[in-house]
Amino acid sequence: MIDDPDDAIPSKTGDPDPAEYANTSKNPRDWVTGDERMSREEAAYLRVRCAEAGVDFDQTLTKAAAAELIDQLKPQIAS
Repeated sequence: MIDDPDDAIPSKTGDPDPAEYANTSKNPRDWVTGDERMSREEAAYLRVRCAEAGVDFDQTLTKAAAAELIDQLKPQIAS
């Protein structure tokens, strides 16, 4: 997957294929809202994932820190 639509291979219409890139690949530290406290929904999701992985949940995380922790937990949760 690539980060920039300009680097994607054009589809038959000439537009970049959205399947070739994702906006979610932006570094969480670069998010405009990354330093805001995570929302209740994000906290609820992360609380469950932390429990599944056997990791302590920190309710004071920012959106960026929560996203990074979720990425770190994914391999532990999947196994």
